[in-house]
Amino acid sequence: MARTASVSRATGETDILIELDLDGTGKTDISTGVGFFDHMLTALGRHSLMDLRVRCEGDTWVDDHHTVEDVGIALGDAINQAIGNKCGIRRFADASVPLDEALVQAVVDFSGRGELYWDVPIGPSKVGTFDTELGEEFFVGFARNAGITLHLRKICGSNAHHILEAAFKACARALRVACESDPRVNDIPSTKGVL
Repeated sequence: MARTASVSRATGETDILIELDLDGTGKTDISTGVGFFDHMLTALGRHSLMDLRVRCEGDTWVDDHHTVEDVGIALGDAINQAIGNKCGIRRFADASVPLDEALVQAVVDFSGRGELYWDVPIGPSKVGTFDTELGEEFFVGFARNAGITLHLRKICGSNAHHILEAAFKACARALRVACESDPRVNDIPSTKGVL
């Protein structure tokens, strides 16, 4: 069964289309109008091995906030749609990813209770024109709408670009494993029988 999704989301602030395949090869085609964010989403798709296409037209003349947050919401919806009833998945995974001096850990649980636990202090407030606080905003919308419990924790690092990129890559690597099929699990991986 194909684990794919296509999500459209239009508001007064953004118009978004996301297409993904959880069982892809990491092909990406990203255009949000926010260069650094495109770079992060490309890393997310590549390292999760999701095929990911993202189109967003947002009110970036205001700032990048609505684009980043709303793409997080729509991408979370797409993951939730593609993963289905979670029958036979591994469910839990973690990954620690370095980028030079930065090291970030991500832990994922396809719990059905979407929540982000963010412990990623970033000193510099900008990467180019990108507000570094938007990293957290993306992951809040993503985790809630994907229905995943997501812990992100900076172990070390000082360069804002490196920290954020390590966070996106760590999340990608944990997602890749958590949503994989586990040949030893034939049902919902929960004592409750539902996720």
